[in-house]
Amino acid sequence: MNEPNGAVNEARPVQVSEGRTARKEATTLRNALLEARGVTRSFGTVQALNGVDFAIHPGEVVGLVGDNGAGKSTLLKILCGALQPSSGQLLVEGSPVVFHSPRDSRERGIEVVYQDLALATELSVLENVFLGREQRRTGILGRFGILDRNAMARDARETLDSLGIEIHDVAARCGLLSGGQRQAVAVAKAIRWGSRVLLLDEPTAALAVMEAEKIGGLVREVVKGEVGVVLVSHNLPQVHELCDRIVVLLRGSIVANLHREDTTVEEIVMWITGAARSRGN
Repeated sequence: MNEPNGAVNEARPVQVSEGRTARKEATTLRNALLEARGVTRSFGTVQALNGVDFAIHPGEVVGLVGDNGAGKSTLLKILCGALQPSSGQLLVEGSPVVFHSPRDSRERGIEVVYQDLALATELSVLENVFLGREQRRTGILGRFGILDRNAMARDARETLDSLGIEIHDVAARCGLLSGGQRQAVAVAKAIRWGSRVLLLDEPTAALAVMEAEKIGGLVREVVKGEVGVVLVSHNLPQVHELCDRIVVLLRGSIVANLHREDTTVEEIVMWITGAARSRGN
C-alpha cells in the first residue's frame, strides 16, 4: 500500500470523534498490547503523521482506514519497526520500546502480512512457514545442519488446522496455490510466530469475493487466541463487518475512532473524505 503525495506540509489540530462508547477506551487503554503515543513522522518538510495516538487490545480487531496519502502505511511501518517515528513513543503491554527494525518487533510477537505477501512461491507451504526459522534435527545430525522436516511439517499442519485453513498438503508448492490460499499461508506464518499482534496490510485487495470472505473468517479465528489484529483496507464493508473499532486517518491525523455498533459504512466514508468534519463545524 502506497502513500503517494498525500501528506500535508504542516500539522493541524484535529477534533477526534469517539462515538458513544469512548469510555470503554479509557478503561482498556492500560491493557493495550501495542500502543503509539503522540507519534509523528516527517519526511523533510512533509509531515506524514501528526501526534497519532493508537492502541490495539487483546482479541480486538481494529480497522485502520483513510484515503491514499492519509498516513496508513507510515503508521503501519512504525508499528512494526520498518520506520522510526520522528517523535512520540511506542509501548508493548505498557512498557516503552524502540524498534530499530522489523526484527525487533518480531521478537516482541508483532508480525506483518503485506499486500504482496512476501512468500517464496517456489518453496512449499511448510518451508515458507519456517523460512529463516528452520528447525534442526537433534543430536549430531543437527550439528551438521540437517533439518527436522517431519517436525516442521507437523507444526505447520497444526498451525493450519488451528486456523481452519484447508490446505491438505503442507509440502505443496506455494506457487500452485490459489490467491486466497497463499494469503492464508502468509497469515498462518505470521500467527505461528506473532503471539501478540498481527498487522494486515490490504489482505483481500487482490482476492475474489469468496476468497476474501475466507480471510475474514481467518481473522475471526485469530482473535479467539487473544491476538490483536490491525486491518488496513479500502474494503469498507468488510472493515465494518470484521472490526470492533474503525480508526480514520486524514492528512496524517486521526480524525475518528468509531465503534462498529455506533457507525455505518456511509459515515466512515464521510470521515475519510473530510465531509463529517465539515458537517460538524
